[in-house]
Order: sequence, then structure tokens, then C-alpha cells
Amino acid sequence: MIFLKSEEEVLLIKESAQLLGKAHAEVAKWIKPGVATKQLDKVADEFIRDHKGHPSFKGYNGFPSALCISLNDIVVHGFPSQYQLKEGDIISIDCGVKLNGFHSDSAYTYPIGNVSPEVSNLLKRTKQSLYLGIEQAVEGKRVGDIGYAVQTYVEKFGYGVVRELVGHGVGRNLHEGPEVPNYGKKGQGPRLREGIVIAIEPMITLGKRNVVQEKDGWTIRTTDRKPAAHFEHTVLVRKGKAEILTTFKYIEEVTQNTTLMVSV
Repeated sequence: MIFLKSEEEVLLIKESAQLLGKAHAEVAKWIKPGVATKQLDKVADEFIRDHKGHPSFKGYNGFPSALCISLNDIVVHGFPSQYQLKEGDIISIDCGVKLNGFHSDSAYTYPIGNVSPEVSNLLKRTKQSLYLGIEQAVEGKRVGDIGYAVQTYVEKFGYGVVRELVGHGVGRNLHEGPEVPNYGKKGQGPRLREGIVIAIEPMITLGKRNVVQEKDGWTIRTTDRKPAAHFEHTVLVRKGKAEILTTFKYIEEVTQNTTLMVSV
């Protein structure tokens, strides 16, 4: 079901999204070689709860953690672990917050130290594709316009667009309608109306688009073991121009003087 949010509900989602952005920034402070990914999860969990929120992912269909932490060839839904970050890794941090009865959802992929130029470009272009998708999230367009914008941009670089996982509506439930694929055709799919809140989240691979689910039932990995990047915002459909409800501002205040910055 697709729900239209009132302006009062949008304000509540914005509060959730601000807390989410700040939680991401707290995690970003810890992202460096030698840090275990379980520590990142602990930081996020405690920060969200200390500010009267709830980590949306923790307990969702049995997921054990506040963060999905996906390294290198893991696309999404990776578990925090005792793995220690090392130079040359990339790490996707996906987090959700429930506050005031409403969820928000966002993701950001970081390079650890120096990464190869081709991996650095993958991150930059995946992030850029997110904003190209967001430009299409306006009243009167269709969901396919978002996917088309993402797909046509990244495929010209030879990247793969993951098809088994998609963006989604966000609100009182973490996942609502409509589904928002990162591929599609112009003018196809559900019509976008003002008040729809969606998570747009390009999941883009350096190699082929094919993925496999690990035996844990969660972790999604590229079949060719090439790196993947993931960026996500929660977005409100408006007339004329979409409104981004989540924020990377706090992340980039932390990373602007480090090698973690992903510019576009």
C-alpha cells in the first residue's frame, strides 16, 4: 500500500531523519583501519537509543544489529563482526531510525584510506546516481523515471545495477509501497504523488550485476566478487522538486578533512 504523508507526519519523519544523520556521523568518526565493524554497530545503537530513538533494523525479521555493514563485494545486509577494517577496503553503512512512530533510512559508502581510482570512481558515480534519481521524484513522474535515471547514468560506465533489491516507501513501517527499482523505463510504474515518502538507494557493482545470498539468509554479495557501492536517502515527493529528508551533512562534516570523503 502507498501512503500519502501529511505535513505533520513529514515533520516527524524529518526529526527521525535528523537523528539518523547524526548517528551516521558518530559512526563515521570511528571508520578507520583497525576498528572492528562490531564497534561501529555499538556506537550507532547506543547513540540512537540515547536520543530516544530505536534502531529500525534491529530485530527486523530477525536481523541482529542496528547497522547493515557491507564490505567490498558485499552489496547490502552484511552483519557487523570482529572483522577489523583495513586500508583499501570500502564499507557501506546502512542505518534506519524509528522516532515519533516514523522511520527514516539512509546509507553511505566509505573508502578506507587509499583505494584504487576505479573503486573511487564507483563510489562517486553511485552517489551521483542517487541524486539523479532524486531529481525524478516529483509529482506526475513515475517510479520508472527514477530507475531509468539511475540505470542510464551508471551503465554508461560499464557498471552493474542490482535488480534483486530495490528502494521502497518509508513511514510508519520501514518498508512500504511503492518499490523503487534502480532500473526501469521512462513513464512506467506507479505514478508519484505529493506526500509519498520513498527511500531511493542505488546499489551498483563494479562488475556484473549478478548477486548471491549467503547461507546466513541476509548477506548479499556480487557473484564475481567485485566491489559494490550503496548510497541512500529518504525523499519526499513534491511538486516541482523532491525534498530530501535524510542528510549527509553531518557525515561530511566529519569526513571533509579525511580520505573518507566521497565527492561528486
